[in-house]
Amino acid sequence: MDYLFLKNKRIIITGATGLIGKSLVKKLNDVNHAYQLNLQILAVVRNETKAKKLFAEYSCVEYIVSDILELNAEDYRADYFIHAASMTSSKAFVEKPIETLETAIEGTKNALKLAKKNNVKAFVYLSSMEVYGAPQTDEKINETHSTNIDTMQVRSCYPESKRMCENICVSYGKEYGLPVRILRLTQTFGPGVEYNDGRVFAEFARCAIEGKDIILHTKGLTKRSYLYTEDCVEAILITLSNGHDFEAYNVANEETYCTIYGMAKLCAKLSRYPIKVKIEEEDISQHGYAPVLHMNLDTKKIQTIGWKPSFNLQEMFINLIDYMKK
Repeated sequence: MDYLFLKNKRIIITGATGLIGKSLVKKLNDVNHAYQLNLQILAVVRNETKAKKLFAEYSCVEYIVSDILELNAEDYRADYFIHAASMTSSKAFVEKPIETLETAIEGTKNALKLAKKNNVKAFVYLSSMEVYGAPQTDEKINETHSTNIDTMQVRSCYPESKRMCENICVSYGKEYGLPVRILRLTQTFGPGVEYNDGRVFAEFARCAIEGKDIILHTKGLTKRSYLYTEDCVEAILITLSNGHDFEAYNVANEETYCTIYGMAKLCAKLSRYPIKVKIEEEDISQHGYAPVLHMNLDTKKIQTIGWKPSFNLQEMFINLIDYMKK
């Protein structure tokens, strides 16, 4: 893509030390040097020490040290805003549902206030495929698809907060003239995932590295597509540049659509050890897993503004395993 729209610009990124946030900062730093953009990144972080360790070699990064719930609306002369701060632990969704809701809703309101103060050219909110609930067929799901989220389930705090935040973004944008755009991301992974990450893709990669059998606590029937971190970053930047205001875009590699069990089998084959995939069902209610679903995202809409994925599922795992080994 053409990165010249970023020349002499300042970008605020919340959640800058998270998986997507730090991948985004790295990419922006790389293109800043490659194209001599004179770009400045304002990273919203809670832990400045951690951030400086991550971005020690990045001369284009400055820090706004604040919890998203305490973020003040100040004029940083920013041109763009990417709101990537979010709780991502499934276990936290069931153990800390109120904190999940507050982080999403109050944090997004604070981000929007800051964006308005800076009169940004575009505000991109990172939402989730989970806004569609738990579809039960393999039909393609476009951006107008309805939802079947059960509000009586505590875990619904996460998808419902994402839905609410989408509407907050659009409402705020319409009332105050803020150009907001929304990305509904599927599960995203790649380099940058912490070795002890609790999500299934990290567990599968650890098993491949350590030579341990992959143990599934369900039959692994959930089907979804996946997204590589680098492809995710490209989607964010293309939406920042070419996206339409008050529109939502699904983001996934449609060719990666498979069951959890199928993904586990693929990862097992990448191990240097003869590991197996075993099913040992147990009560998973305390893990915060999403219900069994078929999330077959349709990505035609974001492709019309110039995005397409570059990494298939096997390449995603090869690169993840290589990164985690290091």
